[in-house]
Amino acid sequence: MAKKKRSFAWSPLRKLMKKSGANIVARNAVDLLILNLEEVATELTQQALKFAKHAKRKKITKDDMALAIKYKG
Repeated sequence: MAKKKRSFAWSPLRKLMKKSGANIVARNAVDLLILNLEEVATELTQQALKFAKHAKRKKITKDDMALAIKYKG
């Protein structure tokens, strides 16, 4: 079975988890984290796009993304 191309690299996330105190990290734990990060990033981008469109812009700015993060959920 072919691997699905992910938006986030596996090794840096595993390194981040280890840096946070998780010395032993299972591959499927990192895979689940990647899946979750992709979902969150997609949702935040969609919300930021709504803010940009409301301001009659096509480009998502740092402020749009900051608002999306502030009002997530």
